[in-house]
Amino acid sequence: MDTAAKKKFKYWQIKTIIITMIGYAVFYFVRKNFSFAIPGLTAEYGITKTSFGIIMTLITIIYGVSRFLNGILADRVNARYQMSIGLFLCALANFAFGWGADLSTLFTGETGGPMFTNTMVFIFGAFLILNNLVQGSGFPPVARLLTHWIPQHELATKMSIWNTSHSIGAALIAILSGYIMSSLGTNLSADPEVIASIAANLKVDVNNVEKMKSVIESASHYGAWKWCFWIPAAIALIGSIGLFISLRDTPSSVGLPELHKTYKKGKESSAEFKAFVRKSVYRNRWIWILGIANFFVYVVRFAVLDWGPTFLKEARGMTLSNAGWTVAVFEIFGILGMLAAGWVTDKYLAGKAHRTSLYCMIGVAVFMTIFLYMPSDSPQWVMIFVLAMSGFFIYGPQALIGIAAANQATNRAAATANGLTGMFGYASGLVSGVGVGFMVDSISKVNPGKAWDYVFMMMIGMALIGVFVFALMWKAKAHGYDELEN
Repeated sequence: MDTAAKKKFKYWQIKTIIITMIGYAVFYFVRKNFSFAIPGLTAEYGITKTSFGIIMTLITIIYGVSRFLNGILADRVNARYQMSIGLFLCALANFAFGWGADLSTLFTGETGGPMFTNTMVFIFGAFLILNNLVQGSGFPPVARLLTHWIPQHELATKMSIWNTSHSIGAALIAILSGYIMSSLGTNLSADPEVIASIAANLKVDVNNVEKMKSVIESASHYGAWKWCFWIPAAIALIGSIGLFISLRDTPSSVGLPELHKTYKKGKESSAEFKAFVRKSVYRNRWIWILGIANFFVYVVRFAVLDWGPTFLKEARGMTLSNAGWTVAVFEIFGILGMLAAGWVTDKYLAGKAHRTSLYCMIGVAVFMTIFLYMPSDSPQWVMIFVLAMSGFFIYGPQALIGIAAANQATNRAAATANGLTGMFGYASGLVSGVGVGFMVDSISKVNPGKAWDYVFMMMIGMALIGVFVFALMWKAKAHGYDELEN
């Protein structure tokens, strides 16, 4: 490329990274907002942790399947349309969430009781499934885009920077949702019937002054959970329009030469492409190991993200606003962890992301163990720091698995490989969703004060299994481009 072309390429490379970072962060606004609505829904309607766990498991698995299918699609279609349309549909689904109680009343003719609550749970589950069917259109097109805009030798560093969009989105929605749940809604704290209903739903003895503070807080912001859906939906709607206007596909779509060889469309190239995908993805043992490792990484990550606000409120006595900031700090430290993991991988480990991931999972196990055995009267800032350090280490593998999968499958099948590893990651909902919900509900019946401790023991075990799985890949090369050329 001549100087002018190089300048133009650099402009579009940076623009593509920034736009997709913002776009993917906004996808989180309409996916991770649900966890902050859970305390409000539990207080107002008495929905059990097991019910929420079942919903989380369903939507996580659906999202994993969506990631896989969208990964296959992303290697074949324009990323601009795939991302913008997907985000637009997610916004519509979230607007519908906010009307869940009203729809339940419409269908049942009731405003409370088992029929009303069960119908509302079903409505939430249906809309969340629809939402997550299109949520998978967020990352796969980006995985393909970045391999077309970033040279292979720069991919680990720049894709690690891009991967901070995960934590940026999750941190911002944590802060926003925490503010919504602690500031909006109707103040019904003076209504004795509402107080009695919330206390019953939360199984709180009205004579327990300390526990009743949580009841009063929930009554003071009655109905705030609706805005946890409506406000992020409005932001996502604007974001989808911005993606459609600003994003472009490959370098050739803006008149620039491609970084890598492209292939002509046709029957012969289609057959050759399918054969290549079978070899580089479906028959590649490293991709399968990365996928299995991703399962254990995501169990820990989602257990904190999905249940963090509820856990911090119930087990550590935090307000929802402080819980939101704590989850946000977890994500901010995750950003630092991703950047550090990418830098260490390129600087000291010759691009072998799987080795960095192994060291990170050891760090996760160590800090989760420290958090578990901290005295209950420890200062909150110490507790937040230890939990944040777990985020620092867990987000290294979360970012590096995608980079490793793209490098092992090469740029030609990067989206498909990421779709496959992503499906394993989101299958973790079987454990982080219904598994955690069932654990807490079951253990609380016999040992209420220790339920969340057992959840952390489970997460520590998952982190240690992750260490073992990454160890199976110790001798793998950094990428698969050498085999492609042979």
